[in-house]
Amino acid sequence: MTNPHPTSADSPPDTVPATEVEAPESQVSDAAAAKRAKAEKIGRYVAMFMMPLLMVSMLVGGYLAAMHSPEPHNMPIAVSGPAQQADSFTGALESAAPDAVDVRRAASAEEARQLVLDREVSGAVVLSGGSATVYTAGAAGASQSSTVTALLAPQVLGQGLNLQTEDLKALPDNDMAGLGAMFMTTALMLAGYMPLSLVLSNSPELLRFRRFVPLLAGWSALIAALVWTVVGPIMGVVEGHTAAVLGICWLSVFAVGSVQLFLTRIFGPMAVLVGMLFLMVLGVPASNMSMSVHTMPALYPFLHNFLPAAATGESLRSVLYFDGNGAAGHLLVLVIGIVASLLLTLGLDALKRRRKPDAKPPAVNVASLHGGPRPKSRVWRYVTLAFFPLVMVSMMLTMMLGAMYQPAPRDMPVAVVGATTEQAEQAVAGLEENMSGLFDLRALDSADEAREQVRDREVTAAYVLPSAENPAATLFTNQAAGVSAQQVVSQVFGQVSAGQQMELIKEDIAPLPGQDSMGMATMYLAMGWIMAGFMIIVVGATAQPASRPLRKLLPIAAGWAVGFSAFLWVIVDVFVGAVDGHFFQLWAVGAIAIFCVAMFTAVFERLIGMLAILPVIGILMFLGVPASGAAMSIYMEPEIFRFLHEVLPMPAAVESIRSILYFGGDTVASHLLTLGIWGAASLVVVIIIDRIKPPRTEAWPVDEAPAPADPAGEKAAEKEFAAV
Repeated sequence: MTNPHPTSADSPPDTVPATEVEAPESQVSDAAAAKRAKAEKIGRYVAMFMMPLLMVSMLVGGYLAAMHSPEPHNMPIAVSGPAQQADSFTGALESAAPDAVDVRRAASAEEARQLVLDREVSGAVVLSGGSATVYTAGAAGASQSSTVTALLAPQVLGQGLNLQTEDLKALPDNDMAGLGAMFMTTALMLAGYMPLSLVLSNSPELLRFRRFVPLLAGWSALIAALVWTVVGPIMGVVEGHTAAVLGICWLSVFAVGSVQLFLTRIFGPMAVLVGMLFLMVLGVPASNMSMSVHTMPALYPFLHNFLPAAATGESLRSVLYFDGNGAAGHLLVLVIGIVASLLLTLGLDALKRRRKPDAKPPAVNVASLHGGPRPKSRVWRYVTLAFFPLVMVSMMLTMMLGAMYQPAPRDMPVAVVGATTEQAEQAVAGLEENMSGLFDLRALDSADEAREQVRDREVTAAYVLPSAENPAATLFTNQAAGVSAQQVVSQVFGQVSAGQQMELIKEDIAPLPGQDSMGMATMYLAMGWIMAGFMIIVVGATAQPASRPLRKLLPIAAGWAVGFSAFLWVIVDVFVGAVDGHFFQLWAVGAIAIFCVAMFTAVFERLIGMLAILPVIGILMFLGVPASGAAMSIYMEPEIFRFLHEVLPMPAAVESIRSILYFGGDTVASHLLTLGIWGAASLVVVIIIDRIKPPRTEAWPVDEAPAPADPAGEKAAEKEFAAV
């Protein structure tokens, strides 16, 4: 009887049903695809968190480590005078501060002055009988001049000598703070390295060597013209020296772009971190522009010799203030950087062609910067790429430099205290005749009340008139509330007392601690919070679009805010030592600030994609930093910044930190309300936007292949890339 359902034993040995072979292969393929998808998903989330973590921690930790507690280290000082007197003075100076100074003997007063003008020494003292003259050059750095005077004046007075000071090269009135060269340098560094990361992700074909070099030359010319136009004709920070300034700007951008091209060949997308490390994190402090490198750790005077930021800044300083004296050596650094970088890039490209002659072009990771589909026209894509850094540079110069390049007190609130209100009012009337518009003088009759107002930051200082019980005048200041304001009132009212031949006693209500003697911790910790908030959104939307829906974004942003706030505290306290304690308060406020900024950024990211960085940085950083009062008193800036101080997140973050660290948290609640309003309002707007247009959770596709009707075009393109 025949079996109607034959078994495997009845079937021919090589006629196994197809499904029994294909099913296992299909399952293996599906499993492999699922594994790859899971790995890609994890990788995207890792990139989403790692890029902001590295960038923010580098900037905050690097800047604070360099500048949180400046002290002179081997500061070169020239001493000239009669041999015996000069030997005695040198010995006393080196004994008092053995690690602070590097004393050099000058044969004559003229040689000592020339050493200062050549910037071979930071300052000089010329001894002559019963007097001593301290020479500095304010144009070589305002902070350096004050440091030199603070070092030398006590020694001069201690030896019973009559002290005289002379600024051999003062800063011009159009740039009285010396910020022009500093902000120009920072903008040029930004314009040189930032575009390459965008080009690599969006239009890597532009990075072919033969195409990139002429493009970089044109880009450098465009940036040079933009920077000169903004700081020169528009703002008046720079006067004259047009050809020299344009040339230095062009050379700087070209040098930085050449170096960044080589780094991109080695590190790919991660080159932006390497560039940021050497050009900004290490480069800006080592540039000697904002603070003397001789007041920083020993690494920075060494880096000053060869980093592009230092070469650019010192070249601009030489041309603008010293008639080009000393510029040649710094320009040579830029030229060497260009030649070395381009030759190394050519060599690396040749090596890669030899190893992989059929290598494919780099993949496009960012279809567009505006958050929509990839533009069909390459012209529009390239215009967008150029628009991004052009706007960044323009905003930095117009907003930040525009706010701070001419610092002068404007209606700065100061209390004047007399034995009676009438006496105080009479003093106010007399002072206003000579200081009209500089101070908002308020008459008081109680020194205790004035002290409290200074402590509560209602006034920046209080000037207590002498009385029968106390024949000396007293000035109450508040260093923790702002170093720049304290310096201004100390200088002005010191002159007032000297003019009236009165002794002036200075009392600092809240001095800054030694680990943060310039008050930098408040500014850079607040900047870290702000940057962490907007970067997690912008980077996350690009690296992992699946994180964009609110149901995923809210827990991600909240978790990031809580974790990164704690991480930043570890950096500024444990590793840098710029703050001492206050963990729970700073952690909580930082988490709120980061989350609220993230929600604000999400509004713009929903609307314009990666271009959200422009309005977000413009509002939060380029307007926020001047309005915060951390770098400079808001009473020394245009009046608009007093209004912005009350409403922007950056000032709220700075004042919260300041209140926690130095004033017992007295004003934290009001600043948290400001942050909360920004966060809540932004979240509501995001919800509305998502209702109208749900967020896309996948990256826009990129199709750069030529049309099928032109197969030769594809082959030609491949040959062209391989040839380059």
